[in-house]
Amino acid sequence: MPQDCYLCGARSDGQPVCPECHAGLPFHRAASCPVCALPTTEGEVCGHCLRTPPAFDATRVAFDYVFPLDVLVQALKYRHKLALAGYFADALGLPREVDLIVPMPLHPMRLSERGFNQAVEIARPLAGATGLPMALAGLARVRNTPAQASLGRAERAANMRGAFECSLRLDGKAVVVVDDVMTTGASLDEVARCLKACGAVRVENLVVARTPAPL
Repeated sequence: MPQDCYLCGARSDGQPVCPECHAGLPFHRAASCPVCALPTTEGEVCGHCLRTPPAFDATRVAFDYVFPLDVLVQALKYRHKLALAGYFADALGLPREVDLIVPMPLHPMRLSERGFNQAVEIARPLAGATGLPMALAGLARVRNTPAQASLGRAERAANMRGAFECSLRLDGKAVVVVDDVMTTGASLDEVARCLKACGAVRVENLVVARTPAPL
């Protein structure tokens, strides 16, 4: 169906973003830490991941979370522009060498307020394209924690402790966790910890956008 570009309003041939705006988006640089996706000189593992390895093993990111990409993420999350979920899934590409797709869960109160989980909507076309199973139950957010945006790195890590519970049987499985935005990675770290406690041997993050490294 014909529609207008969410960014500039021009006709976009059935896509949520026109080719010109798509070309101008802040694509994530290739030279980044393979574990946490922060920029590094030659794509080596960053110092923080060497000193304090997270529970997840790798992170793949499509964009940097800066203007105008942040406008698109917020349009999906807060304005229910669900066509953007498929657009983000296309930008991420397909998961590689994994057994299960797990969307980042929302706490039931937040899910009730929003009406949908944006991570599920992004993960759905990935599962459809690959034929991989997607876990819509078994990983739950059991603590409705304060918003991470207002907290520092150490506070974010403490904020997420015990926030998730997992009842999945994952013995020997490789899992990909799908999310919209990664900031410090505290939520993804806690999720990976839960998944590995249930037997997962590898946890990779597939994330639409990564916030820039702090100056």
